[in-house]
Amino acid sequence: MKHTGRAFWIDSPGRGEIRDVALPDPGEGEVLVRTLFSGVSRGTETLVFRGGVPVSQHSAMRAPFQEGDFPGPVKYGYLNVGVVEEGPEALTGRTVFCLYPHQTRFVVPASAVTPVPDAVPAERAVLAGTVETAVNALWDAAPLIGDRIAVVGGGMVGSSVAALLARFPGVRVQLVDADPGRAGIAKALGVGFASPEDALGECDLVVHASATEQGLARSLELLTVEGTVLELSWYGDRQVSVPLGEAFHSRRLVIRSSQVGTVSPARPNRTYADRLALALDLLADPALDALVTGESAFEDLPDVLPKLVSGEIPALCHRVRYDESA
Repeated sequence: MKHTGRAFWIDSPGRGEIRDVALPDPGEGEVLVRTLFSGVSRGTETLVFRGGVPVSQHSAMRAPFQEGDFPGPVKYGYLNVGVVEEGPEALTGRTVFCLYPHQTRFVVPASAVTPVPDAVPAERAVLAGTVETAVNALWDAAPLIGDRIAVVGGGMVGSSVAALLARFPGVRVQLVDADPGRAGIAKALGVGFASPEDALGECDLVVHASATEQGLARSLELLTVEGTVLELSWYGDRQVSVPLGEAFHSRRLVIRSSQVGTVSPARPNRTYADRLALALDLLADPALDALVTGESAFEDLPDVLPKLVSGEIPALCHRVRYDESA
């Protein structure tokens, strides 16, 4: 039986299209997955859509099942939840998460899919990749009981970090964002909220995820002596100034990078699979539904992506739904 699918491609910067694709029959140790939902990670995917990936980062920024090359044509994405239609008996009929682009059906090795726990709805499981980034960040940051923490930038990654920090005992957590509309998300996640000018200082740790120079500067200002800024922002092709004058040295401040491309060296005994499985388990918390702020049909993606880039559609995670007959 010949299988077919439809995939979203970035034809050129700022322009997307849906293409028909022919699929191979799944072989030994492979699965055929029918997509139920996928997610648009607004920060990374809109940067890719506008052609903002620096040449020096073309290799590092490749998604696991990307086709084509930056700036385009390229098939890009990594938040996909579907049901296994064909494959090993243990997986057939299971809902699974895969780091696959926006496509109605696809064939991958069975090892590339992770079963979604029964307690996690498929529509929430699209957040797994972002929650996995937050897990890695907190492995890097290693917050301690009683820490005073700010998360600067209430986007998808920052809000995911704040959601996980809300579970830490005895910590003071504040989500900091210039958009007062993010206060509702903070409340749903169970953390405090403040505008940048009203944020509480003397922080032991600040997680920066606003991808702005102003946010990074404010993050440094919020630290206590010998405090740390964990930098999670991805700036793409933009040059960023860092304020290393004034009290930066005398207060012995630290700026440390973190990203999801490698498992934190603080957890040398954990694998990528371990980290993703943990992220999916954490998604049993319904409070994380607050991170999904929009939804559209797969067929509308060519019109939706430009609106996400321009901000006409404001979003943290924008969910894409697929027709059951696709």
